[in-house]
Amino acid sequence: MNKSFGKIGFIGAGKMAQAIIKGIITSKFYSVDDVFASEPNLEVADRVSEQFGITVFQSNRELVKNVDVVVFAIKPFIIGDVIRDIKDVVTSDKMIISILAGISTEYIQSELGVLVPVIRVMPNTPALVKEGMTAVCKGTLATNTHLNFAKDIFKSIGKVIQVDESQINIVTAISGSSPAFYYYFIDEIAKSAQKMGFDYNIALMAAAQSALGSAKMILETGVSPSVLIDNVTTRGGTTEVGMNILKSNDMGIIIDKAIVGTTKKAAQLGK
Repeated sequence: MNKSFGKIGFIGAGKMAQAIIKGIITSKFYSVDDVFASEPNLEVADRVSEQFGITVFQSNRELVKNVDVVVFAIKPFIIGDVIRDIKDVVTSDKMIISILAGISTEYIQSELGVLVPVIRVMPNTPALVKEGMTAVCKGTLATNTHLNFAKDIFKSIGKVIQVDESQINIVTAISGSSPAFYYYFIDEIAKSAQKMGFDYNIALMAAAQSALGSAKMILETGVSPSVLIDNVTTRGGTTEVGMNILKSNDMGIIIDKAIVGTTKKAAQLGK
């Protein structure tokens, strides 16, 4: 058992919950015996139990009774029903971690009706390959100890940043949703190569690896993207042609619209 806060349980055992479970078990942050989940889909429940060796309940209430840290890993639109189901078994000595887009810590605290610390988290799907980008923030009843504990959990599946809750919807756009944008861009590069007679799968691998390497260049060298672009771009060369086409077609404006629109939608989810 993790000595800080005891046993941990996930309400919902979907892909993101599975990524976190895998991370905390393989990193030995938690032992298998102290990790639990609840999942109404029997097929998913059985698969998760078999894959990770953990106990999976069908009842959310039974899960909450048996753990000290409760992770909300469900669809945001059912949070009200879940809270109504479990609120009478949530006690102030427990800790809540929510990975739900658009759902504020204030809402969760208010609906639970008990003085319980809530940490809000925005992870992303690359957590499945331990390359996640997670943002964390704390509710009014949570302490820095709670916050640091949550950070340690998500460090097992990637990188972690701390933000104010007022900024969490922006994080939803720049890391929560943006993997889909990167997938789209990589796929379009491969499809373009395919149209010119190149093998799609080879092009996809080349484009994806180039994206991975480019991201690592930013993270590991500390050099700004604008300088890195200049380093690749030779005057009158191939990269300059491509960059000019992207700029002349307002690629920057399109990306800005996507990020702003995603942020607005995240804010609407909590209303």
